[in-house]
Parts: sequence; C-alpha cells; structure tokens
Amino acid sequence: MAKTVLVEVYKLLEGIGAVNSESEFSKDWLGRSECYLRSCRFKRVEPSVSAIAICASKLQHYGKRMLSTAHKHTGKRFLQLSDKCHHFINQQAQCTWLDDAAT
Repeated sequence: MAKTVLVEVYKLLEGIGAVNSESEFSKDWLGRSECYLRSCRFKRVEPSVSAIAICASKLQHYGKRMLSTAHKHTGKRFLQLSDKCHHFINQQAQCTWLDDAAT
C-alpha cells in the first residue's frame, strides 16, 4: 500500500512541476538517497515508515500553506495524500504492537 500512496504523491508532484524525477522525489520528499525508490522496487520491499512519515509531514506542511492561496485545490490534495500516508503509518504501527502483544 505504501508504494501506491507514494506513486500518487510522486505523480501529483511531477504533474505540478515540483519534482522532475523519481530520484529528486526520493531525495527531497522522502529524505532518502536518490536511488531509494528504485532500490525498494528492485528489492521488492515497502518503503520505510520513516520515509513515508517525512513525506506525510511535508505534504501537510505545504498543503496547509496552500489553502489560503490560489492553489487551494492542490493544497487540499496534499492534505488528502498526507492523511493516506498517516493512515499507512498507523496501520504499520498497529500491526507491530499487535504482533508484540500476541507473543
């Protein structure tokens, strides 16, 4: 699921010209190396909760600021995607503590 959310975020950011490549997105929006998403794909692993949290935080930060501008619609979309990221983070955390409680 995380990959799906991050693909949505990447496509939006690329569409509005905020990023020019997946490498730039990995570095500037996930706080990771330029090859991060490519490596996740190659290794067939989900992006880390930490990377998704950074992305969620940035989306929320910029989304809130855009609400009072001519880019209100984009700001709302940023906030929706931030919520999706936070939902994923909460699901992952719940799985972790439920697994710990079961053992």
